[in-house]
Amino acid sequence: MSAKILIVAEHDGTRLNVSTAKCVSCARAVAGAEITVVVCAAAAAPLAAQAAQIAGVARVLTVENPANAHALAAVLAPQLAALAAPFNLILGPSTTFGKDLMARIAGLLGAPQVSDIMALESATRFRRPIYAGNAILTVEADGAARVVGTVRMASFEAAGGGGAAAIEKAAVSAELPTHTRFISVSAAKSDRPDLQTAAKVISGGRALGSAEGFRILYSLADKIGAAVGASRAAVDAGFAPNEMQVGQTGKIIAPELYVAIGISGAIQHLTGIKDARTIVAINKDGEAPIFEVADFGLVGDLFQIIPEIEKLV
Repeated sequence: MSAKILIVAEHDGTRLNVSTAKCVSCARAVAGAEITVVVCAAAAAPLAAQAAQIAGVARVLTVENPANAHALAAVLAPQLAALAAPFNLILGPSTTFGKDLMARIAGLLGAPQVSDIMALESATRFRRPIYAGNAILTVEADGAARVVGTVRMASFEAAGGGGAAAIEKAAVSAELPTHTRFISVSAAKSDRPDLQTAAKVISGGRALGSAEGFRILYSLADKIGAAVGASRAAVDAGFAPNEMQVGQTGKIIAPELYVAIGISGAIQHLTGIKDARTIVAINKDGEAPIFEVADFGLVGDLFQIIPEIEKLV
């Protein structure tokens, strides 16, 4: 019997996050799997239409409820758990949204949960990184009726378009929590690409010296259309906000181009960029660990090198 896989769509209310298409790419590794995407929203029709176009999706379910206007894990989890019975595997992205939500679903179902899936060998057998990405662990949920998992975004390309999946409304009966409610959201506003999905990323480290020092990165990033990230040391020092942190305890990314400026290359940071296609390092310390993984390196004063690069772009 073919596996039935349910993918929880991540969205901002108007557009699907690219993480949904990456989850589909992961699920398609299971031969013959029937892939369903579920969209939970206050008004799901436009989002469902986007999901239906993802290649490999057989069906899209919509769960409409005014309570779903804001993506609260405590509110979404009971509704998704109520839909779980027909499925062998329930997947969500290994993003802030997915990490918060999928563990709750697993808890409600009493099902095993596997985090940061980087390859599917079957609906119950997975590969995931451990020890900061220095080893790959194969996990098998033998005998489990269903498994819940989060998909490592850096390990997959987004599935293409051209699909024409059927869209159905799902009738869900679930008791929603009264102890959790939406109050407000505070998020940084930026015209730059999203750090998690950007093709080009420029990151700065503690060597930039201050929040003012990061302005040199913003200027270059704006010229080349790049997102801006930061090392944990820079974030801890207050030079950059937490949402810009790249690394094991921040965002794990896989851009086409990653430029590390003033970053020494601690293992926790390298874990977050190991899937980048091309890594460029700029550091005044020629012995910095970052140069061991960089495809191109420049040794020198970043405050002299960056303005020179900016003149050339």
